[in-house]
Amino acid sequence: MDSDAILIIPAFQSIMEVNAAKHHGKFNMAEDTLRQSCQSGKDSYLFDLAGDNVKWKTISLTHVEYPEGDITGKILAWCSLLPIFIVVGFITLIIFRREVHTMTFFGGILMNELVNMVVKHSLAYPRLCGGHVFAHSGSAMPSDHAQFMAFFAVYSVLFIYVRLLHFSQATTVWDDLIDNLWRHVLAVGVVLAAVAVGFSRIYLRYHTPQQVGYGLLLGCGLGIAWFLFTQTVLTPIFPTVTTWPISEYLMIRDSTLIPSVMWFEYTQSRTEMKKRQRRGSHNNYFKSHTS
Repeated sequence: MDSDAILIIPAFQSIMEVNAAKHHGKFNMAEDTLRQSCQSGKDSYLFDLAGDNVKWKTISLTHVEYPEGDITGKILAWCSLLPIFIVVGFITLIIFRREVHTMTFFGGILMNELVNMVVKHSLAYPRLCGGHVFAHSGSAMPSDHAQFMAFFAVYSVLFIYVRLLHFSQATTVWDDLIDNLWRHVLAVGVVLAAVAVGFSRIYLRYHTPQQVGYGLLLGCGLGIAWFLFTQTVLTPIFPTVTTWPISEYLMIRDSTLIPSVMWFEYTQSRTEMKKRQRRGSHNNYFKSHTS
């Protein structure tokens, strides 16, 4: 074998080894670039209270995963976040409306969540095994999402058909159905929302059907109980509560006896505006704020 062959064979072998290494991902350029872009060293940390070898955890409150490319899973993942949106809505209503019944409704939701935590901790039933269910994610029985939505749906339906005062002049069943169409649509909507959230927890493999079923049953029972407690115990003392100095300072109000709060506020606003227009205070206010 001549000297040229001796030089060519090792060079050829080196090329083959490099290609094989690239094929198996040993020379992953994207990974190398990512590693190079990260800063290293404790001097870069503003706070270093965790120390070395930190074990990180995620906040599972809004952490929902779905199969990649699954449109149905993506829609159901958003449905799983409905309890978060409802809580934000309650907080917004309480801040801007100051309605005492809204506060008691939200208090019932918090009570429902507390019961779920106690039951979960007592049963300590493990979650389903799955690649997207992270370790130490808590117990699974009953489903807190299903229990939350069941409580909200049952209480809302009872509120719509029992508590809301509505005076109808309908003379036939059909006229009554049309007159109260918004009630039926709203009631069906909240029930379907509860079913969608419960189904999403099963579809996304966070819970078994039994865990969701027990959550729905517990939420329905607590929703009925809290509504009856609100109607029989809390509602009679609402007028007294609104006269407390702290309630007057925070402008907390009770609209239980008003048939249509929206219509009442609309007519009162128009009446007040007409009074101020006759007095000319509207023009004075406008001039004082534009000069």
